[in-house]
Amino acid sequence: MESPRRAEPARDLDLLVWDAPNVDMTLSAILGSRPASSDRPRFDAIARWFLAGAGEHEVEGCVFTNVQPTAAVSLRGWIEALRSFGYAVFARPKLHPEDDVDDAMLEHIAERAATHRLRRLVVASGDGRNFLGPLEELHRAGVRCVVLSFAEVAGYAQESPHIEFVDLEDVPGAFQVSLGRTRLSALPPGGGWFRPTRSMRALLEEPHPAPAPDAEVPAAQPGPEDDAAPGAAPDAAPDAGARGPQPGPAAAQAPAVGEVGRVPFPGPPPSRLRAG
Repeated sequence: MESPRRAEPARDLDLLVWDAPNVDMTLSAILGSRPASSDRPRFDAIARWFLAGAGEHEVEGCVFTNVQPTAAVSLRGWIEALRSFGYAVFARPKLHPEDDVDDAMLEHIAERAATHRLRRLVVASGDGRNFLGPLEELHRAGVRCVVLSFAEVAGYAQESPHIEFVDLEDVPGAFQVSLGRTRLSALPPGGGWFRPTRSMRALLEEPHPAPAPDAEVPAAQPGPEDDAAPGAAPDAAPDAGARGPQPGPAAAQAPAVGEVGRVPFPGPPPSRLRAG
C-alpha cells in the first residue's frame, strides 16, 4: 500500500499587482492632461525596486488592464514589453462601463494567499473602496501590505495604521522627468522652487469683470500654510517645454529653478513603455 504523498510546503511569495486603469486615470488627473510617454512610469524600474525588497522570496508581478476595442492594436506592444520585463498581464475587454479589473485583482490576491505564504503584497492602486478592507485583513493575517500610488489619491493607505504607502514618484528611476506636482511633504531641507504654470502676462488676456458694487469681499484668503480645500485639484508645475503656456521674456530673468524633491535620472534613460 502506497503511503500518502506529502503536501509540498507553501512557498514564500512577494506579490505585486498593478491596477493599470486606476494608475493611468490618476496620472491624467494629476497632470491635467493625457500623459506623454515621458510622463509614464517605467515598469523595469518598478520591477527592480520590487525585487530589491523581496530578498530570496519567490516574486510575481501582475499588471491588470482593460482593453478598449479601438486600442487593441496599440496596446499589443505595451503588453509584450511588460511580459519581457517578467510581468504577467491580465487583460479584460472594456465593452461596458462596469467592465473593470478590480474583482480579478482581488481574486488573484486571494488565490495566491491560499497557495503560498504571502509575505509582502504591493498593490499599485489609489482605489481604497475596493482594497482597504482586504489589505487590512491580510495585514492581520501577517502579510506586509504596501500601496504604491500617488499621495493625492491614496489617502486610505496613508491613514491606515496597517498599510505602508510609497509614492510612485519616490521609486528610483520610475520617471524620466519630474511630474511637476506640488508636493509640500517632500521639500528638500534647503527649500525649493515651484515653477509658474504659465506666464503672468496671460492674465491680461483673460476677461476679468469687476465685482458688483454690493459684492462681499472675503476677509482673508488662505495662505500657503493653510490646508488645501478638500477635493481641490493639485497645482501642476510643468517642466520647461512641457504642458501649458510657457513664461515670456520677462520670466527669463528670474533665477533658475529646480524641481522640488526630484533627482535627475543618471545617464541616458532606458527604453520607455507607453500605455497606449
